[in-house]
Amino acid sequence: MYIELKHLRTVRAIHDAGGLARAADQLHMTQSALSHQVKALEDQVGMELFVRRSKPLKLSAAGQRLLRLANKVLPEVAATEEEFHALHAGKSGRLHITLECHACYDWLLPVLEAFRHSWPEVDVDIRPGLSFDALPALAREEVDLVISSDPEPVEGVQFAPLFDYAPVFVASSRNPLAQKDFVVAEDFADQMLFHYPVERAKLDIFKELLTPERVEPRAMRGVELTAVILMLVGSNRGVTVLPDWVVRDVADNPDYAVRPITETGLTRRMYAATRDEDAAKPYMAHFIRLARTVPVKLQRD
Repeated sequence: MYIELKHLRTVRAIHDAGGLARAADQLHMTQSALSHQVKALEDQVGMELFVRRSKPLKLSAAGQRLLRLANKVLPEVAATEEEFHALHAGKSGRLHITLECHACYDWLLPVLEAFRHSWPEVDVDIRPGLSFDALPALAREEVDLVISSDPEPVEGVQFAPLFDYAPVFVASSRNPLAQKDFVVAEDFADQMLFHYPVERAKLDIFKELLTPERVEPRAMRGVELTAVILMLVGSNRGVTVLPDWVVRDVADNPDYAVRPITETGLTRRMYAATRDEDAAKPYMAHFIRLARTVPVKLQRD
């Protein structure tokens, strides 16, 4: 037996209309063509699908079974057609994100809040478990966008620049370094350095200053949460280096001292990495535009 979608639509239309003439009008076909289609379907099934002498036309037991199938399958087909139409129109899709940047949640969540109003049909998710394998996960299509400050040449992947930021030094106002206008590499040699739990090669302070100057902090401790890092620093247990958008809440707090790193300061750039074929998708382009503007507002505030 071979049942097509048109057969299911026919059974449902005749049931809803109560007769062949009205059903033929709904299906935009002649009554004769509809009758032939019903006869061909009954030949396949091997039994009648309608009680012919009833008015309105009623389904037989076999017809009722096909109607249940039609009511189950046809809405699923219609929903899938709508999804493909939305995909073709660029209105829906998937945006699963991972970050090589612990502090980026501070600006990413406001970006996603603005994004969802314009793209409610896009499936958005954050995949923190893939942050240590971010670019390979992007290549494997496990995620669709990676937030990173370390662009690498990867085939099929492009990095869109988002915004520049300044890694800044944060210490307790009781720390002797709070009396300085800026800090240099040697100032870290006798300090406990609190940092996010990532390899030191990905930490701005090592990449930009300590490793080139061959300076080691007295001790180091990885801490997951920004709030806990700031709590430890505020208690004068050690110092930290954080992006400028993170410290906006403590910049005026008398318990903390926020200073530039080196006399001229450090500058880094954040990027969004996407697969080449996804970069031009309308929702992806809009997300990147938001990710270029919202963090800058946070920095200014």
